[in-house]
Amino acid sequence: MVYKHQFIRERSVLKIEAFKFGSITIAGKTYTGDVVVYPDRVNESWPREEEHRPQIREFADIVNAEPDILIIGTGYAGVLSIPDQIRNYLTSKGIEVRVDKTKQAIELFNSLQDTDKVIAALHITC
Repeated sequence: MVYKHQFIRERSVLKIEAFKFGSITIAGKTYTGDVVVYPDRVNESWPREEEHRPQIREFADIVNAEPDILIIGTGYAGVLSIPDQIRNYLTSKGIEVRVDKTKQAIELFNSLQDTDKVIAALHITC
């Protein structure tokens, strides 16, 4: 598969080191709220009007960052819902969307970030 960004990192990656309900550790720093992990930074909040049902406009910064892949972590138990409308919108922008419970989303993010421009939006509670 050919990606639009033939993304190869020359500096260290932001590795997600640990996750438990309500807490996530990225590059040595622990966060207690939902996060968006970009290739070069962590947005310490992922604000949503409805906690478990995001809206399209809440993905604007992610779309502007032009990732090859967006990984969405739906929470410890997978409660966060990603409507087809959002998946279709992101796909129409050339972004591959992968959705899974947060633990599995983290594993995928850590495995892909060396070769692809990947962003992870992670819900860290329910």
